Amino acid sequence: MMFRFWFVPSLLLVLVSCGPRSRNSTSPEAEMFLAGGGTTIKNRTSTAFTAPAANLNPEEFQLHGEGDVFFEGEFVKGPSPVRPGLGPTFNNTSCRGCHVRNGRGMPVLGANGTLRSPVLVRVSLDPSALDRFPELQSLQVPGAGPYPVPGFGTQIQNHAVLGAEPEITLSLSWEEVSGQYPDGTGYTLRKPILAYEGSPEKLALMQDSAVQRSIRQTPPVVGLGLLEAVPVSTLRDLEDPEDTDGDGISGRLNQVWDPVTQSLAAGRFGWKASAPSLLVQTAAAFADDMGVTNPIFPGADGSLEIDADFVRKTAFYTQTLAVPDRVRTPSPSAVQGEILFQASGCASCHRPALSTDDSSSIAALRNQTFAPYTDLLLHDMGEGLADGRPDFLASGREWRTPPLWGIGLTGTILPQSGFLHDGRARSLEEAILWHGGEAEASRKAFEILKAEERAQLLDFLKSL
Repeated sequence: MMFRFWFVPSLLLVLVSCGPRSRNSTSPEAEMFLAGGGTTIKNRTSTAFTAPAANLNPEEFQLHGEGDVFFEGEFVKGPSPVRPGLGPTFNNTSCRGCHVRNGRGMPVLGANGTLRSPVLVRVSLDPSALDRFPELQSLQVPGAGPYPVPGFGTQIQNHAVLGAEPEITLSLSWEEVSGQYPDGTGYTLRKPILAYEGSPEKLALMQDSAVQRSIRQTPPVVGLGLLEAVPVSTLRDLEDPEDTDGDGISGRLNQVWDPVTQSLAAGRFGWKASAPSLLVQTAAAFADDMGVTNPIFPGADGSLEIDADFVRKTAFYTQTLAVPDRVRTPSPSAVQGEILFQASGCASCHRPALSTDDSSSIAALRNQTFAPYTDLLLHDMGEGLADGRPDFLASGREWRTPPLWGIGLTGTILPQSGFLHDGRARSLEEAILWHGGEAEASRKAFEILKAEERAQLLDFLKSL
């Protein structure tokens, strides 16, 4: 069968996706339209992130289903009649393996704290230390991107096929950090501590101060096609790198290398906006996460394990997933919480409204106005969240504003999921309390709220 069982029921979701809207919302921008524009569905169950966009035409619907099969399928070690090409080292065997129900990941620990997917570790070399690595001194990194670590590349692959060895074994533990609100209420945060096992040479390299390391958990994949279709000019208008308006917010676009066009482009995807398009991000995931070579990221000898059509259809699947609408009859607490969200300055980065134009190659994404709660820009989030690993223009303290649409469904999609780039935050409250840098004023505004008001703001987020 080409399509999974939910495709037929999802047609019912399409029919009800344009139902009546609540007039209780306090944000005029977010109230005027559905969360995902015409792609929106009315589904707040554990399958909310798995349905096709509500407005796909028959041809797009068919292509979405074909891409779904590629997204779900697992690769195996070759030779094999079905899905050969895995490894020899990898992080997971399929897209679905990291993006469970298309939602965010969570740090999964095995025996003795061994780190399992869907969390991985990105690595790179500090360019100032290149003189210690002769094999890299002549390497030209397109677009001044991250320098690969010899023997690791730019991502640790901690699993291996039979007969091979993982690049390194990763273990994770947590360090607790205690704090207190001005009203005396205490709280406990946590931050990750990585440990490594491997050969003496690899261990020495991982412990070298020249190696920059960053834990990453998988983000949700819904609505990505809409974010891709927002004109660059719109995002440029949101930039304020010198904070000329004096509001303390200095967002900027990342500029990254696009291997398809062989030129620099605006970065939109990934925790540091290091991917210019969903096609490139998908191809990179095949190569880095699964060890599957493809036309955009071929093997060193030019070999390919999947073709361009495979990559294109998988990317199309992520471009055309539906966005579940926010709660349209929010509780009085959530209504008040939205007022507090705006008053605390959260919407300065988590912008309620964005729009696409008519230039997308996908008809369903054209001329849509939607509520992602992001500006897709890089922001300095302070030392507490800094990973010390630059990525193109993104510094070691900068992160792209993550969208908030669907964030209230996080626990419904996958219970115990974490928040922030490394999954350290066990709740939305903890995620807010880690905010620093440009977001420090908003965090402090949250901290001085009464306990009831803090709960109201969190209720608003849970309604998204």
